[in-house]
Amino acid sequence: MMIEVLKELFNRDLKKLKQEISLYKNESTLWKVENSISNSGGNLCLHLVGNLKTYIGNGLANTDYIRQRDFEFSAKFVDRNHIYTQIDETIEVVNQGLNQLTDEDLKGTFPMIIWEKETGMAFTLMHLHSHLNYHLGQINYHRRLLEKG
Repeated sequence: MMIEVLKELFNRDLKKLKQEISLYKNESTLWKVENSISNSGGNLCLHLVGNLKTYIGNGLANTDYIRQRDFEFSAKFVDRNHIYTQIDETIEVVNQGLNQLTDEDLKGTFPMIIWEKETGMAFTLMHLHSHLNYHLGQINYHRRLLEKG
């Protein structure tokens, strides 16, 4: 039951991420930073993809994804269609990873160390989903703030 809820939430919000990226009227604004804005919408999106492909992909779906965290924050002007492809791949990886789990697995520990010590499976998956939503909100605000009118 809870696995299906997590799948529904991750899928809903990753599709919303793709929609948010598509709503940028000017693709260059996707990469814009100014004043106190230190991360662009594009970089936050790359960060979310890297985060989920690392932890759910490598940790649960047994992929061999190699994260380039520095690239997530330093890349500029990555083609929007490439970003869409990355989001679609992330949706597939998240579903693959969550499909490996049972509700009983949620009582165990996450198979990767993320924060210097073991953490529970349910806690880690909820954290990863809330991390997605935190940055999704930042992307929405970034777009609306920089594309006034």
